[in-house]
Amino acid sequence: MNRNALPPSLVANLQQVLISRKNTPPQDDDEGEKVVTESTELTQPTIDGAAQDPSSSSSSIASIAEDDSEKKSSKPVILVTNGDGIESPGLVSLVDALVRDGRFDVHVCAPQFDKSACGHSLTVRETVEVTSTEVSGATAFEVSGTPADCVSLALSQTIFSWSKPVLVISGINRGSSCGQNTLYSGAIAGAREALIYGVPSLCISLDWKKDVSSENDFKDAVEICLPLINAAIRDIEKGIFPQSCFLSIEVPVSPSANKGFKLTRQSLQRSGLTWRAVSSYKHPSAMNFMASQQSLGIQLAQLGRDASAAGAARWLYKNKKNVEIESVGVAGKSDSEQTIRKHYRLEVAVTPLALSSDNQAEIYSSVSNWLSLALAGEQ
Repeated sequence: MNRNALPPSLVANLQQVLISRKNTPPQDDDEGEKVVTESTELTQPTIDGAAQDPSSSSSSIASIAEDDSEKKSSKPVILVTNGDGIESPGLVSLVDALVRDGRFDVHVCAPQFDKSACGHSLTVRETVEVTSTEVSGATAFEVSGTPADCVSLALSQTIFSWSKPVLVISGINRGSSCGQNTLYSGAIAGAREALIYGVPSLCISLDWKKDVSSENDFKDAVEICLPLINAAIRDIEKGIFPQSCFLSIEVPVSPSANKGFKLTRQSLQRSGLTWRAVSSYKHPSAMNFMASQQSLGIQLAQLGRDASAAGAARWLYKNKKNVEIESVGVAGKSDSEQTIRKHYRLEVAVTPLALSSDNQAEIYSSVSNWLSLALAGEQ
């Protein structure tokens, strides 16, 4: 992954300024001259912290901008993000496959580090750091914020020169994003943020299991989902892709053994948290909390079934010692969820998720019809 100093959008902005200066006749008005001068100063960069001569920097920037313009094509633009971080194998496998396919103009804007289970949080009243980089030949930016930050920033026309992508794909997420995990998942939030901006989106997750799954499963998951991605791009351009929702695609364990796609509804699966107190030698007022979900791919020490928040609280009150509190996700095992998992464990689940609970039946029917036609068209 190569990091570059000059973002493409900045190059494009500089090119527009230079062209406007070249085509605009000299003005006698002092105010007009001041505006042009200020605009040039704002868009002229420095390299390695040293100021450059305006004439030399303008010529070098113009040549870079011309090269960037030559690279532009009429290919559909796809924006890729995720919740696991820009260097995660799921994202790299997805971007690599899309770039090699050759039919898309792929761009990446993803968190610099793992932001799993951050939900749909946004960074407010803080500075977000953005660094230009490259992933498998695709123009990319790594962001110090959340997946929702990444998508919002990418669609703001601040760092990319295009107006908006045809499709946003969030993934491939390492771990399940179904059931109530959709409320916690950073990957789901990335796709949801795109929907808020009116851009069609997909979220792809791999049901990762410890000691069973491997990084090669991400490559298999990509190959499975490529036909659906191609169909989505095709039908978005035709104007027949389902609206008012995004699609959450859940690839099962051992993707190569899957039995095809299956339309599903969001389940009530949840991951409960049980707490235990751990002795600590820290300051009496100190108390640390650690929360994680097994279904999101993070595991801590196993707790017995009799462990509970109430039990931990009683222990704390009885012993009156300084303690640290940690939590462990314990997946709920409702009968309906066990039935759903048993039925779909070898199929790729496609679940429509909307911003509102209105028109759920209409959305489900629309996605059902589209999925049938899309898969038939790819066969």
